[in-house]
Amino acid sequence: MRPAGLASVLLLVSSLLLPGGLSAVPQSFSPSLRSGPGAAACRLSRAESERRCRAPGQPPGGALCHGRGRCDCGVCICHVSEPGVYFGPLCECHEWVCETYDGSTCAGHGKCDCGRCKCDEGWFGDACQYPTNCDLTKKKSNQMCKNSQDIICSNAGTCHCGRCKCDNSDGNGLVYGKFCECDDRECIDDETEEICGGHGKCYCGNCYCQAGWHGDKCEFQCDITPWESKRRCTSPDGKVCSNRGICVCGECSCHDVDPTGDWGDIHGDTCECDERDCRAVYDRYSDDFCSGHGQCNCGRCDCKVGWYGKKCEHPRSCPLSTEESIRKCQGSATLPCSGRGKCECGKCTCYPPGDSKVYGKTCECDDRRCEDLDGVVCGGHGTCSCGRCVCEKGWFGTLCQHPRKCNLTEEQSNSLCESADGILCSGKGSCHCGKCLCSAEEWYISGEFCDCDDRDCDKHDGLICTGNGICSCGNCECWDGWNGNACEIWLGTEYP
Repeated sequence: MRPAGLASVLLLVSSLLLPGGLSAVPQSFSPSLRSGPGAAACRLSRAESERRCRAPGQPPGGALCHGRGRCDCGVCICHVSEPGVYFGPLCECHEWVCETYDGSTCAGHGKCDCGRCKCDEGWFGDACQYPTNCDLTKKKSNQMCKNSQDIICSNAGTCHCGRCKCDNSDGNGLVYGKFCECDDRECIDDETEEICGGHGKCYCGNCYCQAGWHGDKCEFQCDITPWESKRRCTSPDGKVCSNRGICVCGECSCHDVDPTGDWGDIHGDTCECDERDCRAVYDRYSDDFCSGHGQCNCGRCDCKVGWYGKKCEHPRSCPLSTEESIRKCQGSATLPCSGRGKCECGKCTCYPPGDSKVYGKTCECDDRRCEDLDGVVCGGHGTCSCGRCVCEKGWFGTLCQHPRKCNLTEEQSNSLCESADGILCSGKGSCHCGKCLCSAEEWYISGEFCDCDDRDCDKHDGLICTGNGICSCGNCECWDGWNGNACEIWLGTEYP
């Protein structure tokens, strides 16, 4: 005869080995709740059984076992699913539900215990991401909290010792991310007040709809299958909407660069036509397709008599061949007219039209390069000559922005050049009078602390910012008259 205590242990062990799931047995569990042959019957009423399987405070009818298991005579039998398992007396725990920070569970400074981070000594926060004592200066802390646009915590939180604390005053946790860059409130449907209308999932403020639903917040239902929708949107080259639009219920919505016109620059049933291919320089307001010497048909120029070339740019009356014309316009530059003008019969017409800042036989001189983001020429301490600053005595630098004499001590100067990680000019430059001089050997390094890479800026025709703007820490700041991610769009009213 086995002792009663041993019988209880054996019953508990056997329940854990059931193929149907893991049993989460509360301390109050007793084998005597079941009776009869084979212990098939339960002595508890259904209401009492469900009450024991329901979280405290939940009303009758609420989810049993947190919706993660089945209730068996007042005991939760938790589901076993891959990946991970549910556990706990009411299946309330899951091994992967703890908060993460910068890709690490509990920020690597704590342990996950039933969905909550238990922080190591010296750390606190939902994800143990905040140190109790901060040894960073406010400047360093704020620098570490800046997003790619140099905005502290994306204006959606506060900075605490180099880490962003997102504004979630209502406790719903919809604002998140290392820099509070994700705001899932953008996914809430105004009418139903549900995330993505209840027909999709929200990731970082964007709705990803279930099959058959579409719209910014998954508010519209489609009456054809996803496969039929994709088939209708597929262009002859096998790409959905020619990679120039999105497929909505079997119809392509093209990424129209000029939405104000009756017929956009990108059009066609599958967005197969791109009129921008007909322009020497993209001008959203001009009808000057095909250099003014032809008709644009679905992105292809049909030239008038007397003209030829991909964009009808070459007159047949010109004694030069196309190759000779381009060679003369290119000179020692890498692109014809230095990428700043139009080539016709070996001669460059620089643009923007009427702007004396771009000039030269091959448009090689661009005095806009002497200006900073505020339009100041050579920092007010020099003159511009063919796109290069000639500095006054006592000043140096690309834009004459550095004084040769300095009133700061070396310690004071270096303290102003330390980047967020405490390294002088991010290890990619030297410090002069509190300003970083980035390494000339790595032309692409820039920024206040030499922490930016100009190669991250968009290119067009092989030129960063198309030569029509300044690369500012990965983003193109376009000069007047130009727009676009790579400053490739001319917005002026005149056109060469």
